[in-house]
Amino acid sequence: MKKHNFNAGPSILPREVIEKTAQAVLDFNGSGLSIMEISHRAKDFQPVVDEAVALFKELLNIPEGYSVLFLGGGASLEFCMIPFNFLEKKAAYLNTGVWAKKAMKEAKAFGEVVEVASSAEATYTYIPKDYTVPADADYFHITTNNTIYGTELHEDLDAPVPVIADMSSDIFSRPVDVSKYICIYGGAQKNLAPAGVTFVIVKNDALGKVSRYIPTMLNYQTHIDGGSMFNTPPVLPIYAALQTLRWIKANGGVAEMQKRAKEKADMLYAEIDRNKMFRGTVTDKADRSYMNICFVMNDEYKELEADFMKFATEKGMVGIKGHRSVGGFRASCYNAMPKESVQALIDCMQEFEKLH
Repeated sequence: MKKHNFNAGPSILPREVIEKTAQAVLDFNGSGLSIMEISHRAKDFQPVVDEAVALFKELLNIPEGYSVLFLGGGASLEFCMIPFNFLEKKAAYLNTGVWAKKAMKEAKAFGEVVEVASSAEATYTYIPKDYTVPADADYFHITTNNTIYGTELHEDLDAPVPVIADMSSDIFSRPVDVSKYICIYGGAQKNLAPAGVTFVIVKNDALGKVSRYIPTMLNYQTHIDGGSMFNTPPVLPIYAALQTLRWIKANGGVAEMQKRAKEKADMLYAEIDRNKMFRGTVTDKADRSYMNICFVMNDEYKELEADFMKFATEKGMVGIKGHRSVGGFRASCYNAMPKESVQALIDCMQEFEKLH
């Protein structure tokens, strides 16, 4: 039976990325050695990093004056590194979910943190619109896609101060005006690579502005100077990321990824809205995520939630259980998710409706 991988992360990757990475695990570049056992300073590996950086810049149209880094520690470490490197006195945060809240918590250790708006009172089922960003803030931090709650910012925001964004789960799913940000970061295990590597896009001249001492490993300048090689980088995930970047380019770039993402999301949301057994959880349809589509049973069918989960699993749906904090269901439709899998879930929902 075919499996349809809707996992929120680590998540689906293009089949050819998996196959090429698997081949490199067995034999990297005909060297007779595995990618897992070569030195990160081997002459054959530096071109991997160089091409991955070049493709990042090409696909996202990154302007001059920005560096692309591959680091360890996940986005959770960046929650600390961001204020270490950019917060001198005050920072502004938009609280749109668990990860935004965790980022805000870390920043409070470094200076004043202003929560400009929050949708916590409604279990983060919408993205706040009416708020003011303090003009004297060192930066404004946003989380562009909220994997747990299924909300997403579909456009780059304008702000009176430098903007920093956690794009862990929607990077490469739409064109981004990188010039509007001084830093974009994210864990790679959604749209880019297996878990283990974090990407950071940082504006070079935004660094060096804080007066505090920054520990060597937590200083972005360290990793810019070292070309992401200051310490041993996560070699295998970087190699897989390169394969994904090649796949994105070969498949039309981020504009095509955006087109596909909207098409898949529109298909599934249309069924959720049509099917009397289900309802979407995001209250403002304009805030609905293309990446993480969250829905629950309608109240009159609530007792059938476990039955639908079992039914869908038997039909090959993997990873559609909603996050434990919100329940219900979540279908994560990242770039590598084929339209056929989305249709299979729709068929499953329609078949379950007919049975009940």
